[in-house]
Amino acid sequence: MAITDKIYVKNHRQLASQLETSFPKGAFKGATLDVLFQGEGLAKLDEASRERVLEFAEDFMDCDCQASPHCGCPERKFTRYLLELREQGLGPDAIVDVMGDDYMLYAYPGDVLSFLDDSVRTLEAVEALADVDGRDDVADQARQKRDELV
Repeated sequence: MAITDKIYVKNHRQLASQLETSFPKGAFKGATLDVLFQGEGLAKLDEASRERVLEFAEDFMDCDCQASPHCGCPERKFTRYLLELREQGLGPDAIVDVMGDDYMLYAYPGDVLSFLDDSVRTLEAVEALADVDGRDDVADQARQKRDELV
């Protein structure tokens, strides 16, 4: 299960009440993206919520794909965002706090920790395979990225 399947909308009930409709708690569920990012839905939100939703859309949903926002770009961009927060030295609890402040999203710190651990293990595997294949440049890149996450 991808980390983006474990990212939830903070204040879900409040937002559903403001929008006068129901939608899933999962931030990257198709129905959530549709409800929160339609023009008429945004107008119903209070100013603080609207700002956070617009920032989320601007940072993660801005792509030229024909299938946007259901193209996978938002999930890939959000995954990069989480890795960048870790590279800045933030731990799982702090990452959850920052995503809440930035975008009104939350996740369980254990899920974030598992994601980070999986990312490190994946980079270790890439490094090992690149070494076996004689791709020293790729191995060095994977090692450097892994060291930034650890």
